Amino acid sequence: MKGNNNDFKCCHFCGHKPMKFIVSALGLFLILFFAVRITKDIKAYDYIGRDVSSPNTISVSGKGEIAVTADIASFTFNVAEESLDVSDAQSRAAKKINDIIQFLENNGTEEKDIKTINYNIYPRYNYIKSPGKSQIIQPLNKNNRVLIGYEVNQGVEVKVRKIDSAGAILSGIGSLGANNVSGLNFSIGEEDKLKKEARELAIEDARENAKVLAKSLGVKLVRIINFSESGYFPIYREKFSASDMYMSAGWASSVPEIPTGENKITSQVNIVYEIR
Repeated sequence: MKGNNNDFKCCHFCGHKPMKFIVSALGLFLILFFAVRITKDIKAYDYIGRDVSSPNTISVSGKGEIAVTADIASFTFNVAEESLDVSDAQSRAAKKINDIIQFLENNGTEEKDIKTINYNIYPRYNYIKSPGKSQIIQPLNKNNRVLIGYEVNQGVEVKVRKIDSAGAILSGIGSLGANNVSGLNFSIGEEDKLKKEARELAIEDARENAKVLAKSLGVKLVRIINFSESGYFPIYREKFSASDMYMSAGWASSVPEIPTGENKITSQVNIVYEIR
């Protein structure tokens, strides 16, 4: 019986030893984990507020220019007709517009470059004058005004890609009944391509400037760490008033010259290089 009691006690105490060992090991692991975490936080906190070291740099600029001449002319014109009957005014206005569009297409203007920008129909009234006064008084009701007709007005925007024919086209549409010709502007068809070419020239100029500067300073260029660009992209505008030309005598009998001049597309870049 004694032997059995000793065996029982031994098994009883031996069964608890593995559990105590696991608990102790787990506690030690948690202590080490938090100790490492706290140490890292303290180190990170120690850097707060300190300046972060930055690489040595040089900054250079470059400029690229492309001389350009406008190759597209654009303008707007209106056709207006009046009549006591709306349908009659519309028909007369449509006849003029169709004749002008046919003329434009016969002279090389594509359909995509002819766009209606407005179409309006307005009633026109005569207003009653106040007795003893010269001013026209706006009527307070419909009985105080007299309908004298309707005005149909259509506005069209045109792009002329054969710029040498712009003068003849302006003269031609005037002879066909266009009025209020305005907004003559000049532009270039491949502006994005020319901007890219100007940018490439500017970058190459900046790169050469960087090489010269690095050699003078006795340093080596490592890499580009910043880049910025600004530029001047010209907008061509009329050098004369098309409306004034139309109002002058002889519009239909003379072809105006359309000088476009020359301008430049300019790209200005700034590049920051890391050096060592």
